[in-house]
Amino acid sequence: MTQNRLRITRRGFSSALLGGAATALAAPALAFGDDIPVDRAAGADVPRNSSSFRNRDWRPHFDNLRNGAILVDIDSRALHFWSEDARSYRLYPTSVPISEDLTRRGRTSVVQKVEGPSWAPTPAMKQRNPEWPDFVGPGPDNPLGTHALYLSWTYYRIHGTHDTRKIGRRSSNGCIGLYNQHIADIFALTKVGTQVLLI
Repeated sequence: MTQNRLRITRRGFSSALLGGAATALAAPALAFGDDIPVDRAAGADVPRNSSSFRNRDWRPHFDNLRNGAILVDIDSRALHFWSEDARSYRLYPTSVPISEDLTRRGRTSVVQKVEGPSWAPTPAMKQRNPEWPDFVGPGPDNPLGTHALYLSWTYYRIHGTHDTRKIGRRSSNGCIGLYNQHIADIFALTKVGTQVLLI
């Protein structure tokens, strides 16, 4: 009898725990997508950076939402988007620059939107990696993925990636990378003139 009660209690606890976890994860799953890679090399069986993801309010970072706003938090490796009318909010995991000297912080804006971008390494990249090609056209080998938002800072982009292992890591040469399905979503919501802040 005691064993039955213990089993029921454990089963009830497990069901409540799983039900609560499903409820808690339902909202982030919509924003994160279903394919956040797991960093098993670090011994973790949870998605990278999931504990640092939290909703943010736009007001501490922007005076208004004219043309929409993108906030990139380098430390938590997360991109936040608010639409101009504040009715749409998105939160996505990102890749960020591999080192502090490649990281730029501050205010910029989207100056161009390109579907099927081409890529060429910057002079500094080519100096560090002379074996890299001079140009890569659109397609599966392109490091900018399927879509790119060009920023007012020379050479800086928010773009997709075909190499999903990079998301959630310090792995870029300065740009902010997203899963291709996430950059496609943001691409559709942003416009030339969308405000961008990297912190």
